[in-house]
Amino acid sequence: MPQAHVLVIEDSASVRRLIEVCLRVLDVTISSAEDGTEGIAAIRESAPDIVVLDIGLPGLDGWEVLAQLRSDPATEDLKVLVLTAHAQPDMADRAAKGGADAFMTKPFRPLDLREQVEKLLNR
Repeated sequence: MPQAHVLVIEDSASVRRLIEVCLRVLDVTISSAEDGTEGIAAIRESAPDIVVLDIGLPGLDGWEVLAQLRSDPATEDLKVLVLTAHAQPDMADRAAKGGADAFMTKPFRPLDLREQVEKLLNR
């Protein structure tokens, strides 16, 4: 079975590294993008199995990325985990209504992140 591919769209280099370290034990291929525009291009180029998506991205923010993914037949079923520092009570609802498959806030526990990704991979 081919390795699953996780794309991390996160503008903070330190958070990207933390996510990569957390997920490395899952035996997945991990790539990353620093902003929404780069993330959309990476999705079209590499067709990941899961996207870990920050909301507070420069330029094209995470909500816009999620809306584009859900409106495109080629990516409408792509698994998306929204991971954000915006912990307001309505954020999880907004993510669900926008089509996210899972939602987590930062800071996160590494084990929780791994479990969410494993669920989305149906492992």
